[in-house]
Amino acid sequence: QVQLVESGGGLVQAGDSLRLSCAASRRTFSRYAMGWFRQAPGKEREFVAAITWSGGDTFYADSVKGRFTISGDNAKNTVALQMNSLKPEDTAIYYCAADSRGYYIRTARASYDYWGQGTQVTVSS
Repeated sequence: QVQLVESGGGLVQAGDSLRLSCAASRRTFSRYAMGWFRQAPGKEREFVAAITWSGGDTFYADSVKGRFTISGDNAKNTVALQMNSLKPEDTAIYYCAADSRGYYIRTARASYDYWGQGTQVTVSS
């Protein structure tokens, strides 16, 4: 069982940066993959980025590639999402999620076992 808590969201202007953090209440294991999803008003929750503990592989949605960077600190049980060059289209609630069988990165919501409550990111123009 893993409890996830996101932090770092806020209101920024286009072009600004934010760094989101996800803290796990329990130690994650090498088989886990950690992911970030987001959900904008009226839209489906979509995959943003993920990282595997085992191999350090990362994968990004095309919409954020080159602007966002996911990283993990296994010793601290935290995962971060560095978001640069933010756009109004990035406005959403951002969720941290854990895939307990993340030998490889998966992008489907149903693949993730644990979810945080989300943190709001609002980008104004």
